[in-house]
Amino acid sequence: MENRRRVVVKVGTSTLTHKTGRLNIRRVEKLVKILSDIHNAGNDIILVSSGSIALGMAKLGLMEKPDDTALKQTCAAVGQCELMYMYDKYFSEYSLTVAQFLLTKYILLEDRRKNVENALECVIERGIIPIVNENDTVAIDELELEVGENDSLAATVAQIAKADLLIILSDIDGLYDKDPYRHPDARLVREVTEITDEIKALAGGARRGTGGMVTKINAAEKAMKSGFDMIITNGREPENLYKIFDSIPVGTRFISQKER
Repeated sequence: MENRRRVVVKVGTSTLTHKTGRLNIRRVEKLVKILSDIHNAGNDIILVSSGSIALGMAKLGLMEKPDDTALKQTCAAVGQCELMYMYDKYFSEYSLTVAQFLLTKYILLEDRRKNVENALECVIERGIIPIVNENDTVAIDELELEVGENDSLAATVAQIAKADLLIILSDIDGLYDKDPYRHPDARLVREVTEITDEIKALAGGARRGTGGMVTKINAAEKAMKSGFDMIITNGREPENLYKIFDSIPVGTRFISQKER
């Protein structure tokens, strides 16, 4: 990581919350502290964060994710306020400012994404940490299809920001050769140099978030084709971020052609 400066970190709902759906305060505080420290060391950090629907559900006292699209939108609208309040509060404790970016796939079309690129660059140049999320309040396609697009969103943001590395914090250590929840002898795949049909077949199901390994493999494929690496590692251990910047192998690293 000696030459790395600009890194996109994607954090999933399962990392931010307990199984109850409520905020995991201890983990979030630790995550923000480590990201702030890495930023203070001279690195550009862009945070792509899920969690708005889960936090909205908790705020509204809902125990199960609603089936109704309008209610999901309501949870997203309420939860996004909670999410940004949380990040603003915790990052400000380390004298850092955050900025909110709510994006949709239409804003990220080739002929429109230049506006996003300009805004991101201006924010980053001023030492501000962008907090990016899918705008689930108005972008209902993903809500209705139950597709966790923040993994792919993170890869797209990394492309636009010309990032050196994409880190996805998940509820699992990385990509395994079989489902570790059902097979105790499953082994972690340390490096992937090509997204083959065999690699795609290893993708498992989702947990508390709406993504799962399938969307992470799709994000890795996009990252590798764009010339930057992607790492999947366990978000339950935010210290893994330090290990990555100290060049200590963690999780699964998807190595782009540029890095070989």
